[in-house]
Amino acid sequence: VQMQASGGGLVQAGGSLTLSCAASGRTFSTYTVGWFRQAPGKERESVAHISWSSGVTSNYYTDSVKGRFTISGDNAKNTVYLQMNSLKPEDTAVYYCAATGGHYYGAYPARADSYDYWGQGTLVTVSS
Repeated sequence: VQMQASGGGLVQAGGSLTLSCAASGRTFSTYTVGWFRQAPGKERESVAHISWSSGVTSNYYTDSVKGRFTISGDNAKNTVYLQMNSLKPEDTAVYYCAATGGHYYGAYPARADSYDYWGQGTLVTVSS
């Protein structure tokens, strides 16, 4: 499976960006896709993830992005999106998407080592 993240860029504080994560190759009947980010000098952290199984979707957001970010998926396009609104300078980071087969809850999908496939990262820079 190949993951391709795109959509990063430079935006002013308060602005919006939409990241895309397109998957190609093997497809899964159930899946979890996560967005992670890594700021300079900091550890990679979970931002959001989405799990899908038999038409049931569940989402998770880290506290710092709740109410501002929205994760969604388009199964027909094998693409997951991260809509980011009200961006803050502290959102500046390289954003990565990752995928694994299976529908997961709780702390497991928030861990980077839970994922088998990773995209190359896309840089988001929020200016103050």
